[in-house]
Amino acid sequence: MRKWDKLKFIEQNGIVAVIRKIELTILVDVINALVSGGIKVIEITVDSDNSYQSITKLKEKYGDELLVGAGTVFDAPTAKTAIDAGADFIFSPTFNEETIQMTNQYGRISIPGVLTPTEILNAYAAGADILKVFPGAALGTNYFKDVLGPLTHIPLMPTGGVNLTNLKTFLNNGAMAVGIGSSLLDKELITNRDFNGIQSLANQYVTLFKEVKEIEN
Repeated sequence: MRKWDKLKFIEQNGIVAVIRKIELTILVDVINALVSGGIKVIEITVDSDNSYQSITKLKEKYGDELLVGAGTVFDAPTAKTAIDAGADFIFSPTFNEETIQMTNQYGRISIPGVLTPTEILNAYAAGADILKVFPGAALGTNYFKDVLGPLTHIPLMPTGGVNLTNLKTFLNNGAMAVGIGSSLLDKELITNRDFNGIQSLANQYVTLFKEVKEIEN
């Protein structure tokens, strides 16, 4: 799948599940539950055990049916390691120009973390494909409507604090997609090995995203 097609894939599916430090013994079951619930874009944070191997195995299993990226990438060498493992995109909590350059060099999607309008514009000018507004809920859902007034051409993705209650507002205020961690990977469901519950929760997010997109279309 070409980079442009992957960008459209993210836009069309919209829910990025952020997987951080989940026990390896249940990781496969958790991911299977997310995929069964309709999730098609998954981020594996590189501070998780066997993160690169997990990325490789997921790409081998699902191919282009599932986009798999690396998260918590702070620098270009880490981005290269993730790319070599098969990562489709590189998520960063901060804006690092060398990381963006490395990601672009290998034709992967660059999603650095930003917060202010200046950071958003500078990161986009440096070659970022999507801007991860992190922490997404810190300034409220109206922030997206306000900042996209003058910056309508820049795709934004809130990550951090997104849940079923505010998801619709984020999307209606202009967010291209959303990154969701603990609100989707619920600790109680994981502790109880409730994979059906994880699947059901994932499906709720996916269904709500599709409903909003249908209204917009």
